[in-house]
Parts: sequence; C-alpha cells; structure tokens
Amino acid sequence: MKPGASGTGEEQVHVVSPKESAAGVTGVLVALQRSVAQMGLRRTAKTLLKLNQADGFDCVSCAWPDPDPEHRQTAEFCENGAKATAEEATKKRVTPEFLANHSIAALDSHDEYWLGQQGRITEPFIKRSGSSHYEAISWDDANSLIATYLNGLASPDEAIFYTSGRASNEAAFLYQLFIRAFGTNNLPDCSNMCHESTSVALAESIGIGKASINLRDIYDAELIVLAGQNPGTNHPRMLSALETAKLRGAKIISINPLREAGLVNFRNPQKPRGVVGKGTDLADLHLPIRINGDLAFFQAVGSLLVEWDALDHDFINTHTTGFDAWAEHMRQVDWGFVESTTGLSRAQITEAAEMIRDSGATIYCWAMGLTQHHNSVATIKEVVNVALAQGNIGKRGAGLCPVRGHSNVQGDRTMGIWEKPPKHFLDALQKEFGFDPPREHGLDTVDAIRALRDGKAQVFVGLGGNFIQAAPDTGVTIEAMRKASLTVQISTKLNRSHLVCGDVALILPTMGRTEKDMQGGIEQYVSVEDTMCSVHASRGPLEPASKHLRSEVAIVAGIAEATLGYRHGIDWAGMRADYGKIRDHISHVVPGFADYNSKVDRPGGFVLPHPPRDSRTFTTKSGLGEFVTSPIEALQVPEGHLLLQTLRSHDQFNTTIYGHSDRYRGIKGGRHVVFIHADDITGLGFADGDFVDLVARWEDDDVDRVAQNFRLVAYDTPRGSAAAYYPETNPLVPLDSTAIGSNTPTSKSVIVSLVPAGTARTATLRQLSQSPVGADDGHKAYPEPQHLS
Repeated sequence: MKPGASGTGEEQVHVVSPKESAAGVTGVLVALQRSVAQMGLRRTAKTLLKLNQADGFDCVSCAWPDPDPEHRQTAEFCENGAKATAEEATKKRVTPEFLANHSIAALDSHDEYWLGQQGRITEPFIKRSGSSHYEAISWDDANSLIATYLNGLASPDEAIFYTSGRASNEAAFLYQLFIRAFGTNNLPDCSNMCHESTSVALAESIGIGKASINLRDIYDAELIVLAGQNPGTNHPRMLSALETAKLRGAKIISINPLREAGLVNFRNPQKPRGVVGKGTDLADLHLPIRINGDLAFFQAVGSLLVEWDALDHDFINTHTTGFDAWAEHMRQVDWGFVESTTGLSRAQITEAAEMIRDSGATIYCWAMGLTQHHNSVATIKEVVNVALAQGNIGKRGAGLCPVRGHSNVQGDRTMGIWEKPPKHFLDALQKEFGFDPPREHGLDTVDAIRALRDGKAQVFVGLGGNFIQAAPDTGVTIEAMRKASLTVQISTKLNRSHLVCGDVALILPTMGRTEKDMQGGIEQYVSVEDTMCSVHASRGPLEPASKHLRSEVAIVAGIAEATLGYRHGIDWAGMRADYGKIRDHISHVVPGFADYNSKVDRPGGFVLPHPPRDSRTFTTKSGLGEFVTSPIEALQVPEGHLLLQTLRSHDQFNTTIYGHSDRYRGIKGGRHVVFIHADDITGLGFADGDFVDLVARWEDDDVDRVAQNFRLVAYDTPRGSAAAYYPETNPLVPLDSTAIGSNTPTSKSVIVSLVPAGTARTATLRQLSQSPVGADDGHKAYPEPQHLS
C-alpha cells in the first residue's frame, strides 16, 4: 500500500458487537499465541518472564510505571506489551538477499503490517543515488558517509535529528550531546506530535511538565477522572491500577467520545474474578463528550465548584495566584454554549461536578484526546485550574497524571531531546564538556517538515520511529523527505520511512531492549523514565538478532567520532565502552540525577524530584501555582461535515501494526473503517456499511485532502463526531493546523465531509500548502472558533 493511501480491495471488513470488557483470558491467549508464533516457546518464556521485572528489561510499548519490585506479578505484562516484545524478538530476518530480491518500489506497494512482519534488519544498508534497491554497507563506510554529508553542509542547521520515544536515557543523552557539539538544536521528537501541549501547559501552570503523582496515589485516590484516554488499548497495565483503586473504594469518571471497553469493565486474567467471574466494573460515570468539548466541560465544572464554594481556600491563598480572575471568569460561563459544545446536558455535567466536589483526593488523567486540538494548551490549563481550586496537587491520592504513550518519551526529554532547551541545561552542558552549545532554538517536528520541504534542510537522521507514518499531512511529509540529500534511519525493522527517503539513504540496524548489550566483553545496561518520573534499569536477556547489530549508544558514538573526531575533547569511545561514564556525565548535567549509577542499579531504581508533588512548591514565573483564564471556544463545524479524531486500533502500537482487527471495537479483517453515530450516517444520505471517501478541506491552500474507501460503522459516539485509525487518516491532518502554544498537529480535530467511495479528487503534491517555517500556526484556516470571553 502506498504511504498515505487508504482502503484496498483486499480488505474484508467484518463488524461484530463491541466488547463490554477489557483483557481477560482472551487477551492472554492472543498474547501467547502471537508470542509463540514470532519467537517460539522457549524464547517466549525467556523474554516474557523478564519483561518489566527489576532484573529484566523495560517494555518497549507504553510508559506506564511498574509496581514496587516486591509487588510485581510473575507475568508483569499486558497483551499489547507481549505483542510489542514478540515483534522485536521475532526470529524472522531482513537480510541482504531479501533486499536484493525486493526493490524499494516493490516494498512500498505493501502495507505497514506486511513490512513489519518481514523481521529484524541484520546489517547496515544503503540506497545509493538513483538506485532502486538497498545493498549492504560496512559500519565504517556508513559512518564516513554520514560525516561527509554533515560536514559538507553550509550550516549545522541544515540537518534534522529526530528521536522516537524508545531511545534509552544513555542513547538520548549521547545523541543530544553529539548534535549540540555539531552545532544545532534541531532536535524534533515524537513529543512534538503528542504531549507537547501537556509540557507547555504544565510548565506554565505548575512549573514542570510531568505527572505530579506516583503509582500509589492511584491506589489511594477517592476519585479518578480519565479524559481523552483509552487505557484498555493504549496503556493496558493501567487497568490493574484502576482495578485496585476501585476495590479500595475509588470512583471513576470517564470523559471520552467513544464508549471504550477498557473504561467499562476489566477482567484481570491474574485474578479468579477476572477469569471465571464478571470482572471489575470501572467507570461509575461515562460522559460521551463531543470532540473538542473538553475545555468547555472543565470550565463548566469550575463554575459549579466556585458557585458551591467547594474550594480549598487555604491552598489557594498559600500556593496559587490568579484565582480571583479565574473565579470571576467561571461565574460568567454560558451554559447554553457549554451544552452545545460538549453534547452533554447540564444534569450530566453537574453529576460529574458533584463527584469532584465530594472527593477529598482526585486524580486527573489524560492523553491524546486532550492534547491534539487547536486549544489543547488552554484545555490542559483548565484541568490544572480545577485541580488547584481544590488543592489536589501535592497530597496523597491526588494530582495530575498525563499518561505518556511511549516507553521512554519522557526520559528522552529529560535527557535534553528538545528543540527549545532551557538555559540552565545548556550552561551545565558547557561546564561539563567545555564547549558552548548553540543557544538559538531549533526546529520541532512541524517546522522540520517545512524546512525539508522548502530546501532549508538537507539531512535527516531518525533515532528510531517511523517518521513518515507518524507525521501529519502525509503527502507533504513524503514530498519533503524525498527532497533530502541524505536520510538515515536507526531501526530494528522495516518501515515506510526506509522507502520514502532521500536521494541517498542509510538503514542502521540497532539492538532492541530484549537483547544483551556487550561492549568490549562487558555487559551494559540502559535506563528509562516512566510517566510518573521513576527511573530504572533495563537489561535484555537475548542474544542480538545478528552479529552486525550495534546498540543505539554505539551507533551514536560511531557517527559522532566520524563527524567530529576529537573536537571538544569528548571521549566518545570511552562512553561507548562503558555506559556508566555516560551516566556520570548525566549526573553532572541533569537535575535530579546525582549519584545516578548507584541509584539506578537498585531494584526498582529511583524517583526524580517533582516540587509540586513533593513540597507544593512551584517553579513558575510567579513561584506559585498559576490559575490561567482562557475563553471558552470550540471549532464551528460547517453543515454536512463531521469532526474526526484519529486513533489506534487495539492491534497496533503507534505506527506499528500487529494485525488488521480491533477486538474491543468489534472490527475484524480491516482498518479502513470510520466510526460514526447511526443518525449521522442516515442524515448524510448513507447507510451503515457503505464505503466513503473522507475529505478534509484546509482553506489556506484550498486543497481537498482525501483518504479513500472507508467503511462506515455505526457506533456509540456523539452526533457530529467521527473516529478512524491512523496512520491511514494522517493524510487528512494539515501540516499547518496545530495547537496554539505547542505547535502539535490537531489530529483529534479534523473537519471532514463524506462522499461516495471513489468520487473524491485527491490532491497532487504540488497543490499542497507551502507555509514558511515559523509561520503563524493555529486553527485560523478552519472556520473561526466561536468563543466567549
């Protein structure tokens, strides 16, 4: 399947009733079946019994924290974690012979699932200029080639260095060190496309862009609010924590357009009631909110808390600023606007607010459903406002919990993977290594695509990930990447980004988390940070998939040595031979990592400091927790259109596709489906089961972006809302439609129309917009949002 293409005639989609419960025995059987098929029985046991254990390796999937070592199960993994492990530890291989027999064009004709199923890449490969195939290349020649291209650039800022969320702390620190020693801050990462809105909002409101709770707080909470999140698919081990909280008396509110199985009931396969019983009901209240209605919802809740004086005045007076202006704004909330925007009645919102009022300890959790809208930063600040109003920060069983979706995406940012590094980090880097790193901010993901498209960047290096499929506006991203002189992908398996590449392209095969990392005959370990600021070690149990593989650390060190030589006197070889030396440097540069080597080697690792959580202190501009007043606003969707959110199926992790079904939502045998309310289907002149093209219009370039041949599925979702899987629908997300303040693509707020399949006109690449780097990003080219000040 061509990148960005949608339906194919090969899919035979079958729709059955959605599940009313998550996980259970079925999930275990699916996980074990996939694992044995990919790894064999002995290899399955060897890996899964070490997965998420204190003496084992960290899951390459989500960033949910592990219990304390003494409380871990023998099987401390979920269905999707087992799938991710099986994908990495598969016995299948991509060899020089395979690539000699498959041209790039032939590979590009297959879908992402097929590419991933070919197995692990065994050695470095190069696509030479004008070639139709990849061929083997030595590591030394590959590093020399990269160095030649980088050192031949007119400016270091003509290179882009991307990072996915799987890179370890050690690899990420070494990577940013090399890039800044080279001379640029062009360090876009996957955070730019997911939780960047969280990082911006929390930094401005509480002084730190991370969760203010630990795992025990989940257990001790009286109320847990889950907004814009589907834990059953995206963070399955979170269900165990929610079950524990429920059994200890907590209540749960779910706020989500779709009624997801993981928010209804959990059948824990490690407990008798989950195997032969009815499981544990989770959400006490489900609010089927319209897409992009969350800002209005939380302001309505805030208005009721102010009206009822259900406030922690001691906390507000001692630890916050801006309350009076916020409270006055809450008194002006227009309930008619709130109800039309959220699709919820005043009675439904009041019921939720009463639960919040009556709770002595509330945790607010959220994920992409809140972060990928034009007003996401304002929405998350409103969540913080509600938490501050009741003093739900810095006390047991309460706080803020943005749930990260990739295993070390938070750790990578902590290690300096950021295009906007703070001054104190750069000063510490200068003091430790003796060179002055660049101070000008670099390019994030959206601006990196623009730079490649406009010829302002010539080299792209990707440390993990599948950039082509993860990025928005697939047509624009494809055109941009193909303009590069050199693309370098550090990968474990084939993906679309190897096929949509620059004039010259390299694939550098890396070890995975499941594999032993031997350097100079000494076994090394790496470390990661989870979504709740816990840092711990990871040691793989398997022999590498090929003798030609190198670790991420070794690959980065090799490129750095070839490119920089002895510039700045940095000991790349020494750090490659002993990762402890990297951690020593980290302990001198990154706050909270003093004595890193000894602390991280303890079972369970250590927890980083978090001032709001630890002492109710805030490193904001005011030195206090900040109430921020924002106008209520919502996108105005034209008549005959829908607001589409892109999401994962249960059989995928990010852009990695495990299969073509979505067991929880009742989909079998295909991914080209769109979930819509039954009345919207008939109201638009279609029938359940019809096939349509999805058309998104972005008025700045007057181009119709099209995703073709999607089956309509009547589903329990609010009127005016629709949902479909990414990356199939990424072509619909305009590059220039981003969140105000964070520049995150608005993948949860895409205005679309439906036309009969095969009738939409697909835009050519030349028709797509060419907004400049640093343009005034936001939602301006959609109909202006209606808002009340």
